[in-house]
Amino acid sequence: MRLQGKVALVTGGTSGIGAATVRRLAAEGAQVMFTGRNAAAAEALCAATGARFRAHAVEDAPGWADLSRDIEHSFGRLDIAFANAGIEGGDTDIEKIGLQAWSKIVEVNLTGPMLTAQHAIALMKRNPGGSRGSIILNSSMNGILALGGNVGYSTTKGGLRLLAKSIAMHCANQGLNIRCNSIHPGVVETQLIKTAIAGAPDPALARKTLEGLAPMKRMATMEEIAGLVVYLSSDEAAFVTGAEYVIDGGSTAGMNGV
Repeated sequence: MRLQGKVALVTGGTSGIGAATVRRLAAEGAQVMFTGRNAAAAEALCAATGARFRAHAVEDAPGWADLSRDIEHSFGRLDIAFANAGIEGGDTDIEKIGLQAWSKIVEVNLTGPMLTAQHAIALMKRNPGGSRGSIILNSSMNGILALGGNVGYSTTKGGLRLLAKSIAMHCANQGLNIRCNSIHPGVVETQLIKTAIAGAPDPALARKTLEGLAPMKRMATMEEIAGLVVYLSSDEAAFVTGAEYVIDGGSTAGMNGV
């Protein structure tokens, strides 16, 4: 119950890492509001956790005003914002990517987290007792090491590293007790990954390949990522801001050599 009395917002919370984080934040005592597009999945998650759902696309700038008012009227504060929503659909290499696909990836993966942080800070500044809060941006190990075939995803996830640091510097320089950090997961065994493995020509080889990307020879669990978010949300991380937390089983730590 490390987050007892705190209020959290999770974007892209209806599946995968987002849903796992909603469950973990609620289990740690937080009141949770989460957003997304899948109302059916959201209903089940609300029933299981007591969290509240609001249908909202993270890149919908005008919709943020209503969402912010809902959080303030329902809870009276905001302590945690996990900018989790992201996409990679339509991505490819620099020679092939179309402007429409590029713009959509940038809109969701970079503009969306910027809007999340911007509105979270406005709410956190009005918290009873003074400004206070933790913002976590969900980047990727591909924000550390790029993929040649995913120029949009790699670029936007890399951008989140410095977005988090800029936010952290601004909040600290303004005397706000608001922290911001980025997390960089490796391959996580979400339902999407499980489905992709099952649909591969050789599922066993596909699993072995994905597991082999990390020196630890496995994928992360969604719960492990959620655990890191909880730590960064808690008062135990009160002096942690502007940091990038790699949680990838050693994938970006170095080279194995020959």
